Amino acid sequence: MIQPELIWMLAGERLSEGLHMYKDIVDDTGPLSVGTYWIIHLIFGRSLFIYKFLAAILIVFQVIYINALFIRYKSFEENTYIPAVVMLVLFHLSFDLLTLSPSLMGGTFLIMALGQLFSQTVLQKEGSDSVLLVGMFGGIAVLFHFPLIVFLPFLIVAGITISGFTFRQFILSLFGYFLPIFLCALYYFWIDSLPEFVLEYLFATRIVDVYAHVSLFYILIAFALPLVLAMIGYFVGLLFKMITVNQQKQRQLIFLYLIFALFSILLTNRQTPYQFLIILPALTYFITQIFIYLSNKRALAIFSVLLFVGVPIAGYSWLILGLQTEQLSTYIVETNSEHEISKGKSIVVLGDDIAYYKHASLATSYLNHKLSARILTDFDDYADMASVYQQFLIEKPELVIDQEGLFANLLVRIPLLAEIYQEKDTGVYYLKK
Repeated sequence: MIQPELIWMLAGERLSEGLHMYKDIVDDTGPLSVGTYWIIHLIFGRSLFIYKFLAAILIVFQVIYINALFIRYKSFEENTYIPAVVMLVLFHLSFDLLTLSPSLMGGTFLIMALGQLFSQTVLQKEGSDSVLLVGMFGGIAVLFHFPLIVFLPFLIVAGITISGFTFRQFILSLFGYFLPIFLCALYYFWIDSLPEFVLEYLFATRIVDVYAHVSLFYILIAFALPLVLAMIGYFVGLLFKMITVNQQKQRQLIFLYLIFALFSILLTNRQTPYQFLIILPALTYFITQIFIYLSNKRALAIFSVLLFVGVPIAGYSWLILGLQTEQLSTYIVETNSEHEISKGKSIVVLGDDIAYYKHASLATSYLNHKLSARILTDFDDYADMASVYQQFLIEKPELVIDQEGLFANLLVRIPLLAEIYQEKDTGVYYLKK
């Protein structure tokens, strides 16, 4: 289990208790993503297997959809299943690509938006249905995973310059894009938590530091080989094959998609390999060109070994290296004897080591430590301090794990809390009986 998975499970668990995201849970997980985790918890409880199983279904869907897309719109001269095989291999670049992350769910809708842009490129039709769907799929993707908002300019640039949107189609696509976002904002306005939605979800990347779970060096180890293969594939397609006008437009679309996908990484609050998952369709397209356009058997054999053997080995190598060097200690949830004190209790962890939650339940709304610290240290805002006291008074967590001294400062500022909590070990506060 990785730390984000535990965060998603805890958010789903809190929602199953009748609470609301952002209003009662301080975290930046997308509203549609956390809604999915809520439904999973209602049906299966905390089940890591279900996260992997549903992720497998989405991965198979993405693989089939991308391959069918290339066949339907004649991206290559021959109908082939090579893109499906390539994409399936690329999903094994990292173990965390195989879980039900917001990036995977949002990326699924982004691929569907890309499919609608393909239809505009090939069919050149004036119908409004695909234009509207381009925007709607893009807007839904944002509600799953906020960094995907960078694809709004992608949809605008690609729609106008490549797919040839008219002004009416452009306005329609924008309407489709903002409609789901507006409806979501309306819901939070209805439950009197629109400011929290805007601050914690839309502006979270600007007000908190990034959780650097995995260093960029280790992510580069995993993705270096497929990026090199994609670059080779791009030049193979450019130099060795004459393509049609429609295929040229599709190549431009995919190239733009890759550029904006890389920019989306800058908006993520967690530095992890699964954030790069949305570049896989573009890598698939360019790598496929190697196996379709090259005719030299020896070169094809070398590239086949690099892809089908090299990519999985690179993925497993960075994992083994990260485990041996303890570079993944802030990413993987590892419990030991010190975490046993929280077993079966309602707790709150004020720090980065959330393994205490693995066999415990979350009390109070302070799920995301970095976002919560903004509230817990705002001593000059009496409304925030009153809210903090009220939450601890109502929910009364049995255990408070204070890893950075936040709760100690709160006890000084709010003496009434000091009357009901006692520090037994350093940074460990128990509720007085």
